Amino acid sequence: MTILDAFRLDGKVALVTGVSRGLGQAMAVALAEAGADIVGLDRTPDCQETCRMVEEQGRRFITIVCDMRETPVEGLKEIVAGIVAQTGRIDILVNNAGIIRRAPALEFSEADWDDVLQINLKALFFLSQAVGNIMLKQGGGKMINVASMLSFQGGILVPSYAASKSAVAGLTRSLANEWAKYNINVNAIAPGYMATDNTAPLRADASRSEAILSRIPAGRWGVPDDLKGVVVFLASAASDYVQGAVLPVDGGWLAR
Repeated sequence: MTILDAFRLDGKVALVTGVSRGLGQAMAVALAEAGADIVGLDRTPDCQETCRMVEEQGRRFITIVCDMRETPVEGLKEIVAGIVAQTGRIDILVNNAGIIRRAPALEFSEADWDDVLQINLKALFFLSQAVGNIMLKQGGGKMINVASMLSFQGGILVPSYAASKSAVAGLTRSLANEWAKYNINVNAIAPGYMATDNTAPLRADASRSEAILSRIPAGRWGVPDDLKGVVVFLASAASDYVQGAVLPVDGGWLAR
C-alpha cells in the first residue's frame, strides 16, 4: 500500500453527527471525497446541501434525524442498530454535534449547564459506546471526537462548554486506553477559532474579534474546510498508530 492509498476510505461507512452545516458538513464531505459513504445524524432534517455535496462524490448519504438533547441512551443504541441494519457496518464515527451557551458563571443557569453537558459529553459517550460495540465485532474502527481550544483553556462566559470540551479530551484518552487493543483508534480534533455559527457573537464584537486575530499566527479565522485533511487522516489507515491524540487545528493559536 502506498502512502496515498493509506488515506483512501473506499467501502467504509462513516457516521457523522451535526452535518447540516459548518464543521460537520465539511468533514462529512471530506470523508466522502476519500471514498466513504456517509450517515449524517442531525437534529434537523434539513441536510439537503450536505446530501448533494456527498452524492456529487458518487457516495451514498443517509439522513438520521435525532435531537441528542432529548434522545435517551436506549434511543441512541436503537439508532446505531438501525444504521447497521441498513448499511451493514460502521467503520468511522465523527462526534461533531455540540452546542454552546454564554453567560457569566455567577448567573449561569442549570438548564444551560444540563443542555450543553447532555449533547457535548453524555450523548457523545453513549453514542461512542454503542458504536464501539459494533466496531469490536467488526474487528476495529476509527472514532474522532471534536474537542476545542477550550479543551486546553478556560475561556470566558462559557463554563459548561469549557467543562464539556475538557472532558471530551480526557474521554478521548480514556477510550483510547481501553479500546486500542480492539483495533479501535480514538482521537480528537481541537479546532481553533472557526468562522461558524458558534463564533458568530465573537466575530460580531469588533474588539473581541481583533483580540483573537492578533493572537493567531496564521492571521485569520479558520474555515470548515481546514478540518478536511485531519479528519481524513484520523479516519484512515494512515493513522493506525495514532491513539488518544488531541490534534489542534488552530492556525498556531496554542503556540502563542
